[in-house]
This record gives sequence, C-alpha cells and structure tokens, in this order.
Amino acid sequence: MTRYIRHAACFCALLLMALLVNAIRVQVFQARAHDTNPANRRENIARYGRERGDILVDGQPVTGSRDTGEQLRYERTYRDGPLYAPVTGFASQEYGTTLLEHTEDPVLSGSDPMLTPFPLWNDFTRRRNPGGDVVTTLDGAAQRAAFRGLAGRKGAVAALEPATGRVLALVSSPSYDPGVLSGNSSGVGRSWAWLNANPDKPMLNRAVRQTYPPGSTFKVVTAAAALDAGVIRDVDAPTDSPAPYTLPGTTTSLSNESDGCEDLSLREAFRWSCNTVFAKLGVDVGVRDMTATARAFGFNDDALRVPFSVARSTFDPTVDRAQLALSSIGQYNTRATPLQMAMVSAAVADGGQIRTPYLVERTTTAGGSIVDTAGPRPVRQAMTPETAAVLKELMTQVVTEGTGTNAAIPGAIVGGKTGTAQHGIGNAGMPYAWFVAWAQGERDVQPKVAVAVVVEDASAVRGDITGGGVAAPIARAVMEAVLNSKE
Repeated sequence: MTRYIRHAACFCALLLMALLVNAIRVQVFQARAHDTNPANRRENIARYGRERGDILVDGQPVTGSRDTGEQLRYERTYRDGPLYAPVTGFASQEYGTTLLEHTEDPVLSGSDPMLTPFPLWNDFTRRRNPGGDVVTTLDGAAQRAAFRGLAGRKGAVAALEPATGRVLALVSSPSYDPGVLSGNSSGVGRSWAWLNANPDKPMLNRAVRQTYPPGSTFKVVTAAAALDAGVIRDVDAPTDSPAPYTLPGTTTSLSNESDGCEDLSLREAFRWSCNTVFAKLGVDVGVRDMTATARAFGFNDDALRVPFSVARSTFDPTVDRAQLALSSIGQYNTRATPLQMAMVSAAVADGGQIRTPYLVERTTTAGGSIVDTAGPRPVRQAMTPETAAVLKELMTQVVTEGTGTNAAIPGAIVGGKTGTAQHGIGNAGMPYAWFVAWAQGERDVQPKVAVAVVVEDASAVRGDITGGGVAAPIARAVMEAVLNSKE
C-alpha cells in the first residue's frame, strides 16, 4: 500500500512540476507573444488603468489624466492643447500616440525598465510602474508669443538656444486640441475624421515635418559657402554681377525686387537681398562646395531627431549651373523645415557651430528621480569662425538698416535675414514669407536665441508679402520673450 501512495505522490509531484513549467513558459517565454495578440485586452486595460506621466513646460505639466470610471480607466487631457500640440502630439486609446507622446511613451506609460531598480523582477511579476515625467526644453513665453504671432495663419516657428541646441519654441498653425482624440467614444472617431479631412491639415507639424522653399533666407548659406571657398575675400568689393542675370546655358533672365543690384558688394547685396548677386555667387562657388556647405548646415540629413523625426531638408547635388543659380537663392529644389533654418541662424550666432537640437531636457520617475538627461550634444562646424563673424555683422545690418528693421529690439543686438519664397506652377502660389534671426541681450555674453518663421498664407496683397513685413514681427516677439526670461 505504501508503494502505491509513493507512486501517486511522485505522479502528483510530476504534474505539479509540469504545471509550473507551463506557467513559466506562458508567463515568461511567451509573454511578449500574448501581449501583442490583438485579442488580448489585458495590456490595454493595464496601460490605461493608471495615470499617465506628464509632459512639463517651465516645470509645470501641460498634460494630465482624467478618471472615466470605465474599463479603460484613464484618458489623456491637455492644458492649452493647440499651443503645445506640435510638441506633445496625442495619446489616444483609439489611434495610438504621436510626437513626444510616442517617442517618450515607455517613460510616460510606466513601461520603461529604467523607472524601477528591479526591472527583471517587474518582468516576472508583470507589475507596471507609475508613469514618469518628461521635462521639455521649451520656454513657455516664447511658445505663446509664436502662437499669438501666427494667429491661426498657416505657418510655423522654431526657436533654439544657439549655445546648447535646446528647442525653445516649436509652433505649427493652424493647430488642434489633441484632447479630442484621447478616449474611445464615437465623438473621438468623428474628430479623427474631421481632422484628417480638413484641407488646412491642423495635425501636420509644419515646424518639423513640412519643408518649404527657403527663398532668400538661404542666402546665409550661400554667403557662407562663398566666404569659406574664398570666392569672396572682401565683403565691400564689387562682385561683378550683372542685373538682370542670365542663367548659365539659358536665355532666362533673373531679376531683383529692387533696382541698384548690379555689381553690388556682398555686404550691400545681403542687406538688400539681391537675387542676381547670390545666384551668380552660387555658380561661382560650384555645386560641390555649395552642396558641402549646405550639408554642413544640416541639409540632406535623414537622421535628425528631436527626439521625434524631422523631415529631410534638401539641397540638390545633381543640378546644372542654371539650376544651381536658382538653388543658391533658395528656389528650384532647395527645401527646408523651419527647424532647419533656425539651425542655420543658430550656427551664425554660435561662431559657425551647429549643436544638434533637442526637446527633452530630462526624464524622471513619478517621484522626481532623474531617469535620463540630454547630456552633451554633438557639435558640427558649419563654417569657419571668421565667416560666422562676418555673417553676424551682415545680419545685424539687415536689421539696423536693411529689409529686416521690423525685427529690431531696443537694447539688444539682433541679426536677421528676410525671405519671400515663390512656389507653385509658374510661381502662381501666394509667396511664403520667411524670416530667420538671432538676438543677444545687452547683458548677454553671446546670442541667447535663434529663430525661424515662415508664414504660408499671409493676409496681404501679393506684392506686399515680404519676410520683413509679415514674418519679422513674429520673430521679434519670440526673441523678446526669450530675452526677457528670468532664467
């Protein structure tokens, strides 16, 4: 009898062992497959069963969580949603996540193993940590100034701190409230359909995901290429530039918006934005050196992230000489995001160096302990310090006595460059108004802010649309907000 009991006990022990092995197989080795199975709602229930971490601006949350009391308990909320939508993106129970809500989702949702000192134990127990917080680099006052300046018109603003690469403002207009996409009601579906069908594309992040012909603001890059290549050695010497200028190999003449550009020096041509001078300069520099300089500024870079991806700004290296002339004044195939043109301005302000832009200062646990920081940023030399010093002088003169006087700030040194970019078939589209600039307060040892503004649909007569008249006042407001910051 004892032998039968012993055999039964061994058999039960084997069954128990098999159950344990199967449980480990299911809960550990097959956990990921079960988690990703569309039929498994446990992950979604757990994900929305606790409050999501917050995105912070100036130390204050611009996001939150609302308890719905439903199975998917917490919905995302947004403070000043349209203002910060180009940064936060949305976190939707129906449509997923975008922008910072997407790239920082592991921290915000609590799934990042760095949020706990015992990540392996959490993997075994399936315990989810409280969501962490994401601290941005944004200056709230600059963000609001940019948003008010655009006033609902199609366009975008990007502002950087030249010495660090910190993104101080990132605004796209028209915008939308990401909170309307947070839940899973029928209203969310209607909002999604309306936003996607809207011809103004309010969910398009024009600051980083839309490229435009940069027009005359690209002349900063062309001037840098000419100076670095030694094509221009004296900025006050005549440039031997005919006006109008016949594009090489064609019978097409390029003219200027104003008279008096023939043979102007680089200084005066930059001040009055003479197309003929810079088109010929680009041809004289050559496609190889123009492409190399554009690439040094960040053009043709597919890898830029802030941390979400940025559309590739382009300078075509395969152009002929006539196309090169147009490319050198920011037309033809030359395209840039507002963030890219802010990087161009920042390079001038920072002695020719470009710091990789970034939007997240640090991430923390729910209790405030630091999980990760931005750390040192890569630096690239876009032009020589001597060339940058010359361009700072030329950009300053644009604001003090040229086409950019609307950007002047009392008591501050401001440099800028206007641009009016033609587009559309036969240039029939309403011109884009551009302005790029940097500013240094009277107590600052170096420029504190660099900014780029583009306005797509300026409310003015076509002939009156200029970067100096439409975009420069917006840039001035943003720069003033940063200079007046108490940081």
